[in-house]
Amino acid sequence: MKTIFILITLLTIAINTQAKRPNILFIFTDDHGYQAISSYGSNRNKTPNIDRIASEGMRFDNCFVTNAICGPSRAVILTGKYSHLNGFMTNGNRFDGSQQTFPKLMRQKGYQTAVFGKWHLKSDPTGFDDWKVLLGQGPYYNPPMKSEEGTKKIEGYTTDIITDLTLEWLKGGREKDKPFMLMCQHKAPHRNWQPGPDHLNMYDDIEMPYPETFWDDYKGRSEAAATQTMTIANHLSANDLKLNQPKNFTTAQLEAWNAAYTPKNKAFQEAKLEGKERIKWQYQRYVKDYLRCVASVDDNIGRLLKYLDDSGLAKDTVVIYSSDQGWYLGEHGWYDKRWMYEESFRTPLVVRWPGVIKEGSVNKDFVSNLDFAQTFLDIAGVSKIPDPMQGHSLVPIFKGKTPEDWRKSFYYHYYEFPGAHSVRRHYGVRKDHYKLIHFYNLNAWELFDLKKDPNELKSVYSQPDYQEVVKDLKVELNELRKKYKVPEDTRPVKRVNRKPKKQEPAKKNK
Repeated sequence: MKTIFILITLLTIAINTQAKRPNILFIFTDDHGYQAISSYGSNRNKTPNIDRIASEGMRFDNCFVTNAICGPSRAVILTGKYSHLNGFMTNGNRFDGSQQTFPKLMRQKGYQTAVFGKWHLKSDPTGFDDWKVLLGQGPYYNPPMKSEEGTKKIEGYTTDIITDLTLEWLKGGREKDKPFMLMCQHKAPHRNWQPGPDHLNMYDDIEMPYPETFWDDYKGRSEAAATQTMTIANHLSANDLKLNQPKNFTTAQLEAWNAAYTPKNKAFQEAKLEGKERIKWQYQRYVKDYLRCVASVDDNIGRLLKYLDDSGLAKDTVVIYSSDQGWYLGEHGWYDKRWMYEESFRTPLVVRWPGVIKEGSVNKDFVSNLDFAQTFLDIAGVSKIPDPMQGHSLVPIFKGKTPEDWRKSFYYHYYEFPGAHSVRRHYGVRKDHYKLIHFYNLNAWELFDLKKDPNELKSVYSQPDYQEVVKDLKVELNELRKKYKVPEDTRPVKRVNRKPKKQEPAKKNK
């Protein structure tokens, strides 16, 4: 009897331990720059609900991405492997869903998995108990959404809809005796930045500040910086600037849209702005629409946090907020991402884990989206991380105990050229406050001393005082390429127009 009692006790403990494994709510946005989050010091906007996650948990100041573009970032997160190993190097690729991913491993461990929102990997999700995703990028209004049952159009604002689907699953779609891994993945604030109905006139009465590098002339770097096609001055379209009426809106949506934009557009046309004044107007229109989209995201994060509080789930749920990479809000005169320069290389990451993460903590270790898969698995109790994964679990850092052997350098690689925005292929290494970048199709190198030049305006690669640094970083770069099994990129480069035609806004509101 005593033996039976001991066995029953041990079994009860095991069941209770299993039941107490934390849930994970992973909230993910597209193209949200850290400089548009108030807990990261934004001088443009407020994000109280993202800030709440940071104040009740940990903010990471050096979360780097392996490849700063939408689809590849998602593939890295799913697999825990660099782009060249998971097979998704550019947005033109198709994700191989048969390969090992963290959701499949979490299901084996008894977790229920679900994803709602932007997927952007062409193939259907695998490893999820439930899913409903946008087709490609998806529109900001009235999105068709695909599930195992087929594709159905849902009327409304996409950011609200994705949150609605997430809440519906939390309230009635899951098995409540299982821990869950739930991915809520927003389209916003991706181009072309269509604000939701609640924020169409937000920021109308203020002028947004201009970044210090807004009028960058690109003279301090290789030709790569000057030959891109992502400037606010020349490459925003009439649709980006809301000079055309949107398509596929309901009558009510279009009426609200016209009420907000038609008077502003009329005033713009009458002003007949030219030169720097026109560029400044384009920046104000762009950045305000972008931040209006961010406001909708933050409001909807508030809805999720409230439900966790009201339902009692908050104490047992790890909440993670991040984005697929950083973004340019006028820095260097740009929008978009792709570069190893700081604004796109760094992505926001804030994590709340009640009872584990010290509230209000800030971490400056080099962490990455490469680490997310292993982190999720560690939280779920997967003791042995599969060998193909290349990152490291962040759980020790959550607990305030950074491992002594934690990475001191980080490898980056961007592949999509020729491609959108004409950003040249490059790879590089960040170590300490130095960054070495190789634009390998140009055979051009750049070195930045981020202490002296945090805005990365002047490469010091050829300066005599930095030659030991260059030598050290090249050794480190080669070691990282060997460690991560990076093959040479032998794809040919097509001739490109070095002076792309300007994409002027429409001259009248259609």
